[in-house]
Amino acid sequence: MAQVTIILGSASDKPILEKCKLVLEGFGVKYEAFVASAHRSPEKVEEIVKNSAADIFVAIVGLSAALPGVIASKTTKPVIGVPIDSKLGGLDALLATVQMPPGIPVAAVGIDRGENAALLAIEILALKDDDLKKKLQDYRKKMAEKIERDNREL
Repeated sequence: MAQVTIILGSASDKPILEKCKLVLEGFGVKYEAFVASAHRSPEKVEEIVKNSAADIFVAIVGLSAALPGVIASKTTKPVIGVPIDSKLGGLDALLATVQMPPGIPVAAVGIDRGENAALLAIEILALKDDDLKKKLQDYRKKMAEKIERDNREL
């Protein structure tokens, strides 16, 4: 069973999906991924959300970026939006993702940051999974060690 359901607004968003998948797979987190548009296939979005047993949704979107909000309107589970740099430097997608009306929150990561969406999903899952929590701690330790090595090389 998937722990994270990822929905791409368009197949052209696949490079950002790959960043997300790489991190989730590295942590052993099960996921499923679909292409569905809030505007072109809203029934498909609703079907995916309704039938998902995952704990968290990740929405990868560009342009008007309505998908994260539509997902959030259909579930009480956490939704993480990943805005994509498709037009206007991705600022349109970023603003559409973070400017949700009161009562329907969507978390957002930086533009094109599929890996951070995966890490945020893992952090949420780790609240109830000690194995994931340990993996996150080890990951962060390795990141800090790399910075130290980089500093020594300067």
